[in-house]
Amino acid sequence: MTSATAWTADANEALSLSLVRAPEDKASLWSREVYEGFHPTYTYPIFGEEEKIYGYKDLSVQLKFASGSLAQFLHVRYSERLPSSSAVDEIEPTLSKFLAPDYLTDEKEFLERVEHDATHFKPYGEKIYSYTRAGTTLPKGKNVSIPQVLGPDDEETVDFEVYHSTWKTPGFREYHRRMQLFVLLYIEGGSLISEDEETWEFAVLYEKRRRRSSPDVFTYHFVGYSTLYPFYCFPERVRLRISQFLVLPPYQQDGHGSALYTAIYEHVLAQPRIAELTVEDPAEAFEDLRDRNDLKMLLANEKFMREGFGPEAISSNGGKVGGVGRKARGGKARSIRAGAGKMGPPAERSWLEKWRTDLKIAGRQFHRLVEMLILRNMDITDERAQRAYRLQVKERLYRFNYEILMQLDKQERQQKLEETFQGVVADYRRILGHVH
Repeated sequence: MTSATAWTADANEALSLSLVRAPEDKASLWSREVYEGFHPTYTYPIFGEEEKIYGYKDLSVQLKFASGSLAQFLHVRYSERLPSSSAVDEIEPTLSKFLAPDYLTDEKEFLERVEHDATHFKPYGEKIYSYTRAGTTLPKGKNVSIPQVLGPDDEETVDFEVYHSTWKTPGFREYHRRMQLFVLLYIEGGSLISEDEETWEFAVLYEKRRRRSSPDVFTYHFVGYSTLYPFYCFPERVRLRISQFLVLPPYQQDGHGSALYTAIYEHVLAQPRIAELTVEDPAEAFEDLRDRNDLKMLLANEKFMREGFGPEAISSNGGKVGGVGRKARGGKARSIRAGAGKMGPPAERSWLEKWRTDLKIAGRQFHRLVEMLILRNMDITDERAQRAYRLQVKERLYRFNYEILMQLDKQERQQKLEETFQGVVADYRRILGHVH
């Protein structure tokens, strides 16, 4: 090991994050719930592109947050440090630029703050959505044995609530200064938003937990949030764009991202001032989340499905049927007769536009969803329907990629369009495989 390597630490490993709860709140957790000691995905916005910290041995940087109020505590520990020089990274001065001005460095003072804030902190803004989970379903992993802490007649549940805020919400500006660091640590290419832009809106997700020791006491714990930006939409409305969207690692892979997205979408539907919901440059994982939830919403809309695919699209017990990977009795795939509804194929454009407007879904996203639903329900033995579907999808792809395609000769253009079509259909099948 070279001397330089011995004094160099991986910033992502050295930096440890914790959402700290008061002792009584910790006592209410199940054994597999861990909210302390997780690590960032990215640190390059703070420590540089290489994500290295130089000048220390056995480096540990602990950044702790009160789990609800997000009051911050920073502690830097190491066994040895090189003498100060331009090459040695000054950790606290570097990191403090991204922390709230009132961050703490005294652990006793921080723990007292955690204890106080646990019962005094309440979410900012207006509650727009809530859902409930059984406490025993919160831990992750297969075949996890969870000890029964409560009596056999007790049923422990955990509530989750989403609150909508703006810069004008009393106290929220200061609160945002504590949570905005998560954007840099978990969103690739993420950047801090400007407080000078007054139109920003926010949707913040919290866990609401009952204390076992005092069942009438509820405490709130930060889960994740999304930033939303309204753009003018002729003549007197706005398009609301999801700009940043994150759920912290201890809460990931548990459906909370879908719940937060659903909360935002239902908020959009309920607001006459908002014409549609859009997304800014979505990452692949978020695009999948959005597709799955939008598809489930459309499949649950019986009027939409009935008009789109005919009466057969709704089964007698309210369930939906489809032809992609679904089998009826006798082992034959169930599919919808082509032309039974407005979806065709080809789909009726005026009908699509009416529903798109009513559902407040952006154009490209809505047409992708329609293409997935047609694929899901289409009879794979119907050659006319297959051809009409292929032309419908290719027409959209041609329009969307027009400038690039026009740089190719006709034969190359046709080949590229066919390759793109096959790739799109393969991806549709992948997404549909996750929607039940």
